[in-house]
Amino acid sequence: MKLGTGIGWRPEIADAVEALPGIDWVEAVAENLCADHLPASLTRLRERGVTVVPHGVSLGLGGADRPDPGRLADLAARAALLGTPLVTEHIAFVRAGGPRTASPVLEAGHLLPVPRTWAALDVLCENVRIAQDSLPVPLAVENIAALISWPDEELTEGQFLAELVGRTGVRLLIDVANLHTNHVNRGEDPARALGELPVEAIAYVHVAGGVEKDGVWHDTHAHPVTAPVLDILAELRSRVTPPGVLLERDDDFPPAAELAGELDAIRATLDADRGGVRPSADAAPPAGPPGAPAPVCGSGDLEAVRDRVAVAQASLLSALVAGTPAPEGFDHRRLGIQSRALAAKRADVVAKVAPELPDILGHSYRGAFLAYAKARPMSAGYRRDALDFAEQLLIAGRPEDGTARRRLTHWWQDRAAPRPPGRTTRLVRAARSVLAGTGR
Repeated sequence: MKLGTGIGWRPEIADAVEALPGIDWVEAVAENLCADHLPASLTRLRERGVTVVPHGVSLGLGGADRPDPGRLADLAARAALLGTPLVTEHIAFVRAGGPRTASPVLEAGHLLPVPRTWAALDVLCENVRIAQDSLPVPLAVENIAALISWPDEELTEGQFLAELVGRTGVRLLIDVANLHTNHVNRGEDPARALGELPVEAIAYVHVAGGVEKDGVWHDTHAHPVTAPVLDILAELRSRVTPPGVLLERDDDFPPAAELAGELDAIRATLDADRGGVRPSADAAPPAGPPGAPAPVCGSGDLEAVRDRVAVAQASLLSALVAGTPAPEGFDHRRLGIQSRALAAKRADVVAKVAPELPDILGHSYRGAFLAYAKARPMSAGYRRDALDFAEQLLIAGRPEDGTARRRLTHWWQDRAAPRPPGRTTRLVRAARSVLAGTGR
């Protein structure tokens, strides 16, 4: 299946995407599409013969729990609506907690790395198989970028991906920008990863930009594609001709001419004469470390394995979003960077979901939201988060400006309840907060 050259479709650049020359296909975030109708721009692109691939971000295939049937059904419905040849998701966990850990479910609001262990691989394999059985078209899964590393990992990224493909037959979506991120942040060699994974399983490739701050690479999707990322694309191209390559941009969108220039750079990288493509047989064997056990997916102990993975993931996520002690073996500095990045992304997404909030609060929005996020982990998605944030401000008698407070009250009333929280509710919740803080 040949896709060609594509770009990530986002509402903010819909007109630019339609006007860009040489676009063979686009990718749209599945959760941002309605299940029963498409945005007019995507409809027009499909009528022109442009393939639209739904890209999921919320399944959490690397999580300890099996994929949620409702989320799978939603992804399947969008695949049917688009008439797509495949759907894609991530090798990541996005939530943790719940019955397996007897703790509240916490949402990361972001893609977090799965430990590259045989146990986590067993869980991932079964989750991928469940997803494959629930979808009407083939599934491809993406390697993610990470700021943090799990202690005591047993496989490299390439070995982990090769084992996953060997056990499930799933296709791969290889993000070369994420390989660069992991090179800077975790000291991993992109060429080694490419040499170890089965390149013949690649469905397509992502290319995106980022920025380095204080020795840490942030995969922002809001900056231009850099030369090192294109170099990794060239390395991949020397091993295999990818069926498709896609430019991702999620924020701080440049003029259409700059997007076209980045696409031209990608095409030039793919077309460059680099001595021919090496056959995939040149790739290093995908086996794990010598003598390492390779558990089989679906073993009788899998429930116990899931429980152990659940505890580990819940401990990590709680440290990142709820301020609990860092699990043993993690880099505390990196955890702090990741925690701040999660809170910042949460503030940015809530501002997009509820743009009235930064409009009402002005320059105080970001500081107020970050203070709220520090004490209130997200548990039910960004829209609920926006409502809870507004409610907490009103309980505290904020904002101090009366006009702004009335506007916030009306906004909250329209979306959450017939009336804002009254004095009795405020006193009860304040008392509960004090008791919770003392551990009573």
